[in-house]
Amino acid sequence: MTSKTSRNARVSHDVRPASGSVRWALAGLCLTMLLSSLGTSVANVALPTLADTFSASFARVQWIVLAYLLAITTVIVGAGRLGDLIGRRRLLLVGIGLFTGASVVCGLAPTLETLIAARAAQGLGAAVMMALTMAFVGETVPRERTGSAMGLLGTMSAIGTALGPSLGGALIAGPGWRAIFLVNVPLGLLALPVIHRHLPIDRREPGADRPRFDHVGTLLLAGTLAAYALAMTVGRGGFGALNGALLVAAGLGVALFVRTEARAASPLIRPAMFREPALSASLATSALVSTVMMATLVVGPFHLARALGLGDALVGLVMSVGPIVAALTGIPAGRIADRFGAHRMTVVGLIAISVGAFALALTSGHLGPAGYLAPIVVTTAGYAVFQTANNTAVMADVRPDRRGVVSGMLNLSRNLGLITGTSVMGAVFALASGTHDVSTARPDAVAAGTRITFAVAGALIVAALAITLLARRSAARRAPTT
Repeated sequence: MTSKTSRNARVSHDVRPASGSVRWALAGLCLTMLLSSLGTSVANVALPTLADTFSASFARVQWIVLAYLLAITTVIVGAGRLGDLIGRRRLLLVGIGLFTGASVVCGLAPTLETLIAARAAQGLGAAVMMALTMAFVGETVPRERTGSAMGLLGTMSAIGTALGPSLGGALIAGPGWRAIFLVNVPLGLLALPVIHRHLPIDRREPGADRPRFDHVGTLLLAGTLAAYALAMTVGRGGFGALNGALLVAAGLGVALFVRTEARAASPLIRPAMFREPALSASLATSALVSTVMMATLVVGPFHLARALGLGDALVGLVMSVGPIVAALTGIPAGRIADRFGAHRMTVVGLIAISVGAFALALTSGHLGPAGYLAPIVVTTAGYAVFQTANNTAVMADVRPDRRGVVSGMLNLSRNLGLITGTSVMGAVFALASGTHDVSTARPDAVAAGTRITFAVAGALIVAALAITLLARRSAARRAPTT
């Protein structure tokens, strides 16, 4: 295929909506972001209730959460690429419809097996929504407002994450557990007409031949990611032969995927993309930062309850501060990124996260909840700045016909970081506390585990900062001189 044919053989995604529709378009994208993040967080609080309802063990009911996360992780890159090829608007509508329909099935599920299958279908819809929502920013807002739009989407994601546990608890106490899934239905039905009417229509250039979708590469990547995600999640914190076998399978899958993509005529992910310093650094730092942020969710409840002796209500209140700070910081972070530059604010965000992490490593239990909250506020605000700036830097420069797959890769790097953080940072915390069961550890052991875990977290952020600065230097050397 010639380069001219390659340019023509794509769906056109550069037709922006009229200025009067931009706000409505962003409203639709915000709804999709809220739905996907709410779907992630709302089900966790229902697991004890669902275990009693279906007379099932925790190992079985945890698949209600795992099925959703696995579906997102395994198909999000393929969903983004498929949107690039067949049209992002129509695929996004399909994703919202699938998510909404699966929510109905979840809410009416007569058995645990039906509920788990419906949650997997819900995750497939969420993967499409997450992959394509960021990709649409380049088509709906001017380039100079990309950061503001990314900040708005980040705020909606944080609101969904923060709202999930409290909303889920209220619904379970009121209408019952089925309502935590059925609440998505009116939001999905509202998002569908807004997206259909106000997002730019997919247009194919006349005489263009559509590139073929890389089915083999997509299946290989999905299998590889599933093996890695399962290796990090099965066993409830232990690491046995099954986890090791899954990691080996994931490693073999990576090697086979790279080899397949190098030979594919229309690869899912072009290997040359990873030779771009800025993109590779953005993906790596996103994964590292997400790993560190997961540490706050893994360590936080144990530190507050065991080391500081707070009751359940106070633990929940303190744990809600982080998502609230992220929600309040998202929009200002986007505006700052537009004004001062996304690359510069990425560095600022990383510095703030590292300061917060090292402050947690040095905190003393004598300071009480305030000694924990102040660094968490700094860390979370830095995360909001980093996430907005990093996404803006990547999505502002990517080619229109690759926005979907790159958006999927950004979301994937974040998800892999969260999955890795749950396992790795949890293991670091347990090892540093000197016990296999942190819930019964002495307060001083938990406090020591907290300090060591966040010292490791701070070191990871320093590594992310070094990767970012080295990538910028490499990109500057590659830039043509005049």
